[in-house]
Amino acid sequence: MADGIDGLNGIKGINPNTIKPEKTNTDKNNLDFANILKEAIEEVNALQKNADSVAADYAAGKITDIHQVIIAAEKASLSLKLTSEVTNRIVEAYKEIMRMQI
Repeated sequence: MADGIDGLNGIKGINPNTIKPEKTNTDKNNLDFANILKEAIEEVNALQKNADSVAADYAAGKITDIHQVIIAAEKASLSLKLTSEVTNRIVEAYKEIMRMQI
């Protein structure tokens, strides 16, 4: 039975001393909750501003394709809905944690 496994003898084992942890820079990769939330809100704000500028350009006649305007408005609308839903869930989770008894 073991005759067909002779090829596995050449496989080296994993040496835990050769595995190096991934280097992280705390200044660049600071992923605390406040920064993540801030970046998400800034992205939603940028989408809202983009939708407003595309709508203004369409009204001014700079853009003739109504599809671009509708897509930009829907992206902004969906991102705002998602942000408000996430905010509601965060508030609900916070309230639930505050109701817990120790």
